[in-house]
Amino acid sequence: MKAAKAWILAKSGCLATFLPAMEIPMTRRRALKTLFCSSALLGHGPELFGQSRPAAGSLDLLALGDFGTGDERQKAVARGMARYAAGLGKKPDGVMFLGDNFYGAMPGGLTSKRWMEGYSQMYPAKDFPGPCWAIFGNHDYHDNRGGELVQLGYAKSLNRRTRWTCPAKFYRVDFPELTMLMLDTNWESINRRVHGDNRPCWMQEDEREAQLLWLEKELASERAPFTIVAGHHPIYSDANHGDTPELVATLGPLLEKHGVHAYFCGHDHDLQHMELEGLRTSFVLSGGGGARLYDSAEARAGSTVLDVHGFTHLSVRGGEMTIRHVDPNGKIVHAFTKGVNHDWKILA
Repeated sequence: MKAAKAWILAKSGCLATFLPAMEIPMTRRRALKTLFCSSALLGHGPELFGQSRPAAGSLDLLALGDFGTGDERQKAVARGMARYAAGLGKKPDGVMFLGDNFYGAMPGGLTSKRWMEGYSQMYPAKDFPGPCWAIFGNHDYHDNRGGELVQLGYAKSLNRRTRWTCPAKFYRVDFPELTMLMLDTNWESINRRVHGDNRPCWMQEDEREAQLLWLEKELASERAPFTIVAGHHPIYSDANHGDTPELVATLGPLLEKHGVHAYFCGHDHDLQHMELEGLRTSFVLSGGGGARLYDSAEARAGSTVLDVHGFTHLSVRGGEMTIRHVDPNGKIVHAFTKGVNHDWKILA
């Protein structure tokens, strides 16, 4: 497993910390509309659909968002991820948690049993031994006052070795093939629209401004051949929440200017892929990790919307990035490739 060679650059305000990664164990409208198949069907792998496993790449990451329910839907997606990972022929190099990591109350904070039930046992080290890079969703801020600080604290606790990797609210991860810039998109105006004014659930304005300065600096710096940026909220979405105007205006131009290959997010509870006219960045939404599904809006040109639960596999192999959306049965429901020069092709 090569994740041990990755380095994390974490910056919050004026602080910078370098940490080694853990070494421990074209338009389709509602192409699929499902809730969950029977438990018998969920027990089958992709051979049920006449598919073969994709060949593992030099780098293989799994991603999912909006999963922290603790219910059977989350468990079904987690089981599907484990079966899919077992078929890769290698252990995944890591997992990206795209926010809404825990819904609802988390009694005990750092000592809550939900860390074991909803994370360590749900995504066990035997299946996912690499780092689990987490960013925050709106429910991580809202559902427990200071919940984002608890998740930061869990990652930094000195009395445990954990794959939970969240060194700051925004941070950088570098592999030889890929640079990942992990963001906190819980801005006041964005979260007020969802949660109102009764409970402040957003990063402070000075943090937001520091993050944008940091992002501009990192995008202007030397990076790997491929770059992805990840935040919980979508820049563009053809589902319940729709586009996020603040991110369209602020993040969108930065991604285009610096040739970011893909933006990963969640927030809407489905799987999406967008290639929008005039933009080089691919927009990948993976919000099907377990929370109830949302209805989709009418898909625009260049948009694929899949109203299904599932997760996403990002693979880099031979100078090409392949992104696959996978349902809980292990079926690849959508896939595309992306070249270093931003050429792309739909595979499935």
